[in-house]
Amino acid sequence: MPRSADRTRRVARTTWVALLWSAFAALSPLAGAHGSPAVSISPGSERILESMLAADTVDPDPLSARFLGTPYGAGTLIGSATEPEQLVVDLERVDCFTYADYVEALKRAHDRDGFLTGLAEVRYKDGIVSFANRRHFFTDWAAAAPPVATDVTARLSGDAVRTTKNLNSKDSGGVYLPGLPVVPRTVTYIPSDRVTDDVVAGLRTGDYLGAYAGDGGLDVTHVGIFVDTPDGPIFRNASSVSTDDAVVDTPLSAYLRTVPGIVVLRPLL
Repeated sequence: MPRSADRTRRVARTTWVALLWSAFAALSPLAGAHGSPAVSISPGSERILESMLAADTVDPDPLSARFLGTPYGAGTLIGSATEPEQLVVDLERVDCFTYADYVEALKRAHDRDGFLTGLAEVRYKDGIVSFANRRHFFTDWAAAAPPVATDVTARLSGDAVRTTKNLNSKDSGGVYLPGLPVVPRTVTYIPSDRVTDDVVAGLRTGDYLGAYAGDGGLDVTHVGIFVDTPDGPIFRNASSVSTDDAVVDTPLSAYLRTVPGIVVLRPLL
Protein backbone atom coordinates (compact mmCIF):
# COMPACT_ATOMS: atom_id res chain seq x y z
CA MET A 1 0.00 0.00 0.00
CA PRO A 2 1.46 3.41 -0.91
CA ARG A 3 2.50 5.49 2.11
CA SER A 4 0.26 8.36 0.90
CA ALA A 5 -2.78 6.06 0.84
CA ASP A 6 -1.98 4.73 4.32
CA ARG A 7 -1.62 8.29 5.63
CA THR A 8 -4.95 9.24 4.04
CA ARG A 9 -6.67 6.33 5.80
CA ARG A 10 -5.10 7.23 9.16
CA VAL A 11 -6.15 10.89 8.80
CA ALA A 12 -9.69 9.83 7.88
CA ARG A 13 -9.85 7.46 10.87
CA THR A 14 -8.55 10.18 13.22
CA THR A 15 -11.12 12.63 11.86
CA TRP A 16 -13.90 10.04 12.34
CA VAL A 17 -12.87 9.40 15.95
CA ALA A 18 -12.80 13.15 16.62
CA LEU A 19 -16.29 13.49 15.16
CA LEU A 20 -17.54 10.67 17.38
CA TRP A 21 -16.13 12.35 20.49
CA SER A 22 -17.65 15.67 19.43
CA ALA A 23 -21.04 14.02 19.03
CA PHE A 24 -20.69 12.33 22.43
CA ALA A 25 -19.79 15.64 24.08
CA ALA A 26 -22.78 17.34 22.49
CA LEU A 27 -25.09 14.66 23.87
CA SER A 28 -23.55 14.67 27.34
CA PRO A 29 -25.77 16.11 30.11
CA LEU A 30 -22.80 18.24 31.12
CA ALA A 31 -22.64 19.93 27.73
CA GLY A 32 -24.32 23.31 27.66
CA ALA A 33 -24.76 25.83 24.91
CA HIS A 34 -21.05 26.66 25.11
CA GLY A 35 -19.67 23.15 25.66
CA SER A 36 -18.78 21.39 28.88
CA PRO A 37 -18.97 23.66 31.94
CA ALA A 38 -16.12 24.59 34.20
CA VAL A 39 -16.05 22.34 37.27
CA SER A 40 -14.97 23.91 40.57
CA ILE A 41 -13.81 21.33 43.14
CA SER A 42 -11.06 21.60 45.74
CA PRO A 43 -8.57 18.81 46.61
CA GLY A 44 -10.36 18.44 49.94
CA SER A 45 -13.71 17.95 48.25
CA GLU A 46 -12.12 15.48 45.83
CA ARG A 47 -10.99 13.35 48.79
CA ILE A 48 -14.41 13.53 50.46
CA LEU A 49 -16.13 12.61 47.19
CA GLU A 50 -13.86 9.61 46.70
CA SER A 51 -14.67 8.41 50.21
CA MET A 52 -18.41 8.88 49.77
CA LEU A 53 -18.46 7.12 46.41
CA ALA A 54 -16.65 4.16 47.96
CA ALA A 55 -19.69 3.58 50.20
CA ASP A 56 -21.69 2.82 47.01
CA THR A 57 -25.16 3.11 48.55
CA VAL A 58 -28.43 4.71 47.51
CA ASP A 59 -29.98 4.43 50.98
CA PRO A 60 -30.76 8.06 51.91
CA ASP A 61 -30.22 7.54 55.65
CA PRO A 62 -26.56 6.44 55.72
CA LEU A 63 -25.82 8.52 52.64
CA SER A 64 -27.10 11.77 54.16
CA ALA A 65 -25.59 10.83 57.54
CA ARG A 66 -22.11 10.97 55.99
CA PHE A 67 -22.50 14.75 56.03
CA LEU A 68 -23.32 15.05 59.74
CA GLY A 69 -20.94 17.57 61.28
CA THR A 70 -20.04 19.15 57.93
CA PRO A 71 -19.74 22.92 58.53
CA TYR A 72 -22.50 25.20 57.27
CA GLY A 73 -21.41 27.44 54.41
CA ALA A 74 -23.57 29.78 52.34
CA GLY A 75 -22.83 31.33 48.97
CA THR A 76 -20.65 28.54 47.60
CA LEU A 77 -22.16 28.43 44.11
CA ILE A 78 -20.50 30.43 41.34
CA GLY A 79 -22.59 32.17 38.70
CA SER A 80 -25.01 35.04 38.19
CA ALA A 81 -26.68 36.99 35.42
CA THR A 82 -23.28 38.60 34.77
CA GLU A 83 -20.82 35.86 35.83
CA PRO A 84 -20.44 32.53 34.01
CA GLU A 85 -21.88 29.58 35.88
CA GLN A 86 -19.57 26.85 37.17
CA LEU A 87 -20.49 23.37 38.36
CA VAL A 88 -19.43 23.75 41.98
CA VAL A 89 -18.65 20.76 44.19
CA ASP A 90 -17.91 21.92 47.74
CA LEU A 91 -18.26 19.02 50.14
CA GLU A 92 -16.25 20.76 52.87
CA ARG A 93 -19.14 23.11 53.67
CA VAL A 94 -22.78 23.06 52.61
CA ASP A 95 -25.96 25.07 52.93
CA CYS A 96 -29.38 23.47 53.13
CA PHE A 97 -29.91 23.32 49.38
CA THR A 98 -26.41 22.29 48.25
CA TYR A 99 -26.59 19.54 50.88
CA ALA A 100 -29.74 18.22 49.21
CA ASP A 101 -28.08 18.55 45.78
CA TYR A 102 -25.10 16.46 46.83
CA VAL A 103 -27.17 13.73 48.48
CA GLU A 104 -29.31 13.35 45.36
CA ALA A 105 -26.26 13.39 43.06
CA LEU A 106 -24.55 10.69 45.14
CA LYS A 107 -27.64 8.49 44.81
CA ARG A 108 -27.16 8.64 41.04
CA ALA A 109 -23.43 7.92 40.98
CA HIS A 110 -20.93 5.08 41.11
CA ASP A 111 -17.91 7.16 40.10
CA ARG A 112 -16.73 10.78 39.83
CA ASP A 113 -18.07 11.34 36.32
CA GLY A 114 -21.43 9.89 37.29
CA PHE A 115 -21.55 12.22 40.28
CA LEU A 116 -20.84 15.29 38.15
CA THR A 117 -23.49 14.26 35.63
CA GLY A 118 -25.98 13.57 38.42
CA LEU A 119 -25.23 16.89 40.10
CA ALA A 120 -25.86 18.74 36.84
CA GLU A 121 -29.17 16.91 36.41
CA VAL A 122 -30.27 17.70 39.96
CA ARG A 123 -29.12 21.30 40.16
CA TYR A 124 -30.03 22.45 36.64
CA LYS A 125 -33.04 22.18 34.35
CA ASP A 126 -32.29 19.75 31.52
CA GLY A 127 -28.85 19.20 33.09
CA ILE A 128 -27.57 22.34 31.36
CA VAL A 129 -25.20 24.24 33.63
CA SER A 130 -26.14 27.91 33.47
CA PHE A 131 -27.45 30.51 35.89
CA ALA A 132 -30.74 30.73 34.00
CA ASN A 133 -31.19 26.95 34.19
CA ARG A 134 -30.29 26.56 37.87
CA ARG A 135 -33.15 25.29 40.04
CA HIS A 136 -33.13 28.30 42.34
CA PHE A 137 -36.30 27.39 44.23
CA PHE A 138 -37.07 24.20 46.15
CA THR A 139 -40.27 23.50 44.21
CA ASP A 140 -38.27 23.68 40.96
CA TRP A 141 -37.31 20.10 41.75
CA ALA A 142 -40.89 19.07 40.98
CA ALA A 143 -42.00 21.84 38.61
CA ALA A 144 -39.03 22.10 36.23
CA ALA A 145 -38.29 19.46 33.61
CA PRO A 146 -37.04 16.89 34.00
CA PRO A 147 -38.30 16.59 37.59
CA VAL A 148 -36.06 15.42 40.42
CA ALA A 149 -38.95 14.84 42.82
CA THR A 150 -42.73 14.71 43.10
CA ASP A 151 -44.68 17.11 45.30
CA VAL A 152 -46.65 14.81 47.62
CA THR A 153 -47.77 17.48 50.09
CA ALA A 154 -51.46 17.37 49.17
CA ARG A 155 -51.52 13.56 49.30
CA LEU A 156 -50.34 13.53 52.90
CA SER A 157 -53.03 15.71 54.42
CA GLY A 158 -56.54 16.89 53.73
CA ASP A 159 -55.56 20.05 55.62
CA ALA A 160 -52.95 21.04 53.03
CA VAL A 161 -53.25 24.67 51.93
CA ARG A 162 -52.75 25.91 48.36
CA THR A 163 -51.46 29.41 47.81
CA THR A 164 -50.31 31.36 44.76
CA LYS A 165 -46.78 32.72 44.81
CA ASN A 166 -44.80 34.97 42.49
CA LEU A 167 -41.40 33.41 42.98
CA ASN A 168 -38.45 35.82 42.87
CA SER A 169 -40.64 38.87 43.55
CA LYS A 170 -39.91 40.59 46.87
CA ASP A 171 -42.94 41.74 48.84
CA SER A 172 -41.00 44.95 49.50
CA GLY A 173 -40.33 45.49 45.80
CA GLY A 174 -37.71 44.30 43.35
CA VAL A 175 -36.50 40.74 42.92
CA TYR A 176 -34.35 38.32 44.86
CA LEU A 177 -32.33 37.22 41.84
CA PRO A 178 -31.54 39.97 39.33
CA GLY A 179 -31.62 38.80 35.74
CA LEU A 180 -34.23 36.12 36.36
CA PRO A 181 -37.98 36.38 35.70
CA VAL A 182 -40.78 36.29 38.25
CA VAL A 183 -42.43 32.85 38.16
CA PRO A 184 -46.09 32.42 39.20
CA ARG A 185 -46.55 29.11 41.02
CA THR A 186 -49.10 27.42 43.23
CA VAL A 187 -47.38 26.16 46.38
CA THR A 188 -49.05 23.62 48.65
CA TYR A 189 -48.05 23.27 52.29
CA ILE A 190 -49.25 21.61 55.47
CA PRO A 191 -49.54 24.01 58.43
CA SER A 192 -47.26 22.86 61.24
CA ASP A 193 -50.14 22.47 63.67
CA ARG A 194 -51.78 20.08 61.18
CA VAL A 195 -48.76 17.80 60.87
CA THR A 196 -50.38 14.94 62.77
CA ASP A 197 -49.04 11.49 63.60
CA ASP A 198 -50.85 10.22 60.51
CA VAL A 199 -49.05 12.78 58.33
CA VAL A 200 -45.68 11.80 59.80
CA ALA A 201 -46.51 8.12 59.27
CA GLY A 202 -46.98 8.92 55.58
CA LEU A 203 -43.49 10.37 55.26
CA ARG A 204 -40.63 8.22 53.97
CA THR A 205 -36.98 8.36 54.90
CA GLY A 206 -35.36 10.46 52.19
CA ASP A 207 -38.32 12.79 51.65
CA TYR A 208 -37.31 16.44 51.44
CA LEU A 209 -39.10 18.89 53.71
CA GLY A 210 -39.17 22.59 52.95
CA ALA A 211 -40.11 25.19 55.57
CA TYR A 212 -42.98 27.14 54.04
CA ALA A 213 -42.19 30.83 53.47
CA GLY A 214 -44.61 33.60 54.37
CA ASP A 215 -43.01 35.90 51.80
CA GLY A 216 -44.92 35.83 48.52
CA GLY A 217 -41.73 35.62 46.46
CA LEU A 218 -40.30 32.51 48.11
CA ASP A 219 -41.61 28.96 48.35
CA VAL A 220 -39.55 27.84 51.35
CA THR A 221 -36.90 29.30 53.64
CA HIS A 222 -35.09 26.09 54.56
CA VAL A 223 -34.76 22.50 53.36
CA GLY A 224 -33.85 19.23 55.05
CA ILE A 225 -34.26 15.48 54.85
CA PHE A 226 -36.80 13.42 56.76
CA VAL A 227 -35.33 10.35 58.48
CA ASP A 228 -37.37 7.88 60.52
CA THR A 229 -35.13 6.62 63.33
CA PRO A 230 -35.66 4.23 66.28
CA ASP A 231 -35.62 7.32 68.50
CA GLY A 232 -38.30 9.08 66.47
CA PRO A 233 -38.57 11.15 63.28
CA ILE A 234 -35.82 13.68 62.63
CA PHE A 235 -35.16 16.58 60.30
CA ARG A 236 -31.58 16.21 58.99
CA ASN A 237 -30.40 19.59 57.76
CA ALA A 238 -27.54 22.00 57.20
CA SER A 239 -28.36 24.45 59.98
CA SER A 240 -27.13 28.04 60.07
CA VAL A 241 -28.27 28.42 63.70
CA SER A 242 -25.23 29.63 65.66
CA THR A 243 -25.43 26.75 68.13
CA ASP A 244 -25.31 24.26 65.23
CA ASP A 245 -23.55 25.83 62.22
CA ALA A 246 -23.30 22.38 60.63
CA VAL A 247 -25.32 19.45 59.32
CA VAL A 248 -27.30 18.19 62.30
CA ASP A 249 -30.23 15.98 63.26
CA THR A 250 -33.12 17.94 64.76
CA PRO A 251 -36.20 16.22 66.23
CA LEU A 252 -38.97 16.82 63.70
CA SER A 253 -41.47 17.87 66.36
CA ALA A 254 -39.08 20.52 67.67
CA TYR A 255 -38.39 21.86 64.19
CA LEU A 256 -42.08 22.09 63.31
CA ARG A 257 -42.60 24.44 66.25
CA THR A 258 -40.31 26.97 64.56
CA VAL A 259 -41.89 27.12 61.08
CA PRO A 260 -45.37 27.90 59.69
CA GLY A 261 -45.64 24.68 57.72
CA ILE A 262 -43.92 22.20 55.42
CA VAL A 263 -43.75 21.39 51.71
CA VAL A 264 -42.92 17.74 51.02
CA LEU A 265 -41.07 16.57 47.92
CA ARG A 266 -40.45 12.87 47.33
CA PRO A 267 -37.37 12.11 45.20
CA LEU A 268 -37.89 10.03 42.09
CA LEU A 269 -34.80 7.92 42.86
